[in-house]
Amino acid sequence: MSDNTTNTLDLKQTVGFFLFDCLKKEGITEIFGVPGDYNFSLLNILEKYQYIDFINCRNELNAGYATDSYARIKGMGALITTFGVGELSACNAIAGSYCESVPVIHIVGAPKTMVQQEHKQMHHTLLNGDFDVFRKLSENITEYNAVITPENATLEIPLAIQKAKENKKPVYLLFATDIVSKNVVKRPINLEVKRTNQKNLQTAIKQIEQMLTVAKNPLLISGTFVSRYNLQSQVEQIVQKMNLPVTTMIMGKGSYDESNKNYIGLYAGGLGSKDVQNIVETSDCILSVGTKWSDYNTGAFTAMLNPLNIIDIQPYYVKVGVTVYENILIKDLLDGLLSKVDIKVSSLPTASFPYTENHASLGDDISSKYYYPRFQSMFKENDVIVADAGTFQFGIAELRLPKGATYITQGGWGSIGYGTPAAFGACIADRNRRVILFVGDGSNQMTVQEFSSILYTNCKPIVFLVNNKEYTIEKYLNINEKQTHYNDIPIWDYSKLIDAFGGNAYTAKVYTNKELDEAIKQAELQCQDRFCFIEIYAPQMDAPEIVHKMTNVLEQMKS
Repeated sequence: MSDNTTNTLDLKQTVGFFLFDCLKKEGITEIFGVPGDYNFSLLNILEKYQYIDFINCRNELNAGYATDSYARIKGMGALITTFGVGELSACNAIAGSYCESVPVIHIVGAPKTMVQQEHKQMHHTLLNGDFDVFRKLSENITEYNAVITPENATLEIPLAIQKAKENKKPVYLLFATDIVSKNVVKRPINLEVKRTNQKNLQTAIKQIEQMLTVAKNPLLISGTFVSRYNLQSQVEQIVQKMNLPVTTMIMGKGSYDESNKNYIGLYAGGLGSKDVQNIVETSDCILSVGTKWSDYNTGAFTAMLNPLNIIDIQPYYVKVGVTVYENILIKDLLDGLLSKVDIKVSSLPTASFPYTENHASLGDDISSKYYYPRFQSMFKENDVIVADAGTFQFGIAELRLPKGATYITQGGWGSIGYGTPAAFGACIADRNRRVILFVGDGSNQMTVQEFSSILYTNCKPIVFLVNNKEYTIEKYLNINEKQTHYNDIPIWDYSKLIDAFGGNAYTAKVYTNKELDEAIKQAELQCQDRFCFIEIYAPQMDAPEIVHKMTNVLEQMKS
């Protein structure tokens, strides 16, 4: 990287430098993307900018997934694509970030300003002279979008970043290739910051205190927004002060320290642990912090909760029973509860965890009955654990995470193929943490190219891939037809594929429980020095119990 750049904001600073300075202030040290002729001007400046590196991915979809994962660890991520073909390839990932409430800055390089004004038929467009069509498409999957000019850059770029931070959503910024190197016109800016209505806050806290005071068995659900708004400390303090039992749902998993004695396990309605289901559904006061009430979270809507007993705390409002208090910031509400509510639960309920012991024989052929408890035993503090959509997403969700662990999955969007580039993004976000990816062969075949990026950048995750020639989760969800073949997929030799990518990696193919045990021991030794990849040749339709329960529920709904 060149060291002759300036980081001083002045009237002579270019639009590109101003953009990257703004991103640097948010802690972004890498930007993902794919080069294209309309974003060369952005990348040329970025290559000279000494504080942020460009991470070249194998396609824009993968770059978007990697950015999403990076943002979950660092707080925000940025993605650069080219106009039309590039940005549309990233749309699935951006929509996933919108669904999952992840702040991503999507930067798009566009044709020259004059070309757009003259409505010329340019490559990467629809050849109809419309240069605004893709920005309009993005409006549905972003919180904010803007066409940047030298005159508005110092207003629009900080505003977009603030929108992403406040609402935890992606935003879209379009840069014509000729304006990137022009000087910004510096303008005074006074960003309005959302503030809590103090009257509403005090009234809400008073009603919450009344509910908690008379409750016989209150508990807390730690949800998605606890992680997104970095509220883990406040939630933990509330739990310890009130001695509340704590559960999470799939999207909120990892938002609370699962090694804590107050954690009772995953709540997934009728699909998860019966112990946890009974504790949650008999509670007379549920303090729900940042929870999304989606189908995955509620166990295909099998959650039987009385809304009158729920204190539903969302980023900018709280609903106490049927009463809604608007304009209350979630952090202010939690701080208010911590300082003013003075109750303490006398005893904690107990619940068993499904994978604390392994009863399978090492000599048996490999199966999920063995490998989920074995995964549980290998987790370490501060691991980053990534699970792709599919059977792994549900099985890993029931494992108990160690202290400091980060859990990354798409519990709402559920796009298969997310996991592999997400693991890459996690590795780039923090090279000092161990990253473990769990992925099925169907998911991995969608985005396998990012193994090349992992090897090229010398990342060292441990990857477990179930190789069983099918979209297993799809077969379980396909309750109307059992004898179809469209969910079958070709079998690949992934170890040879990794060799083809030219990387130095430890690879193993395992067919028995003993072979998996030995491969894990080797991977734990070798992951300090190289990428570790373990292929699990499991039988078809092998899945954890939670997936079988889900199929039963869907069958009942059908009838």
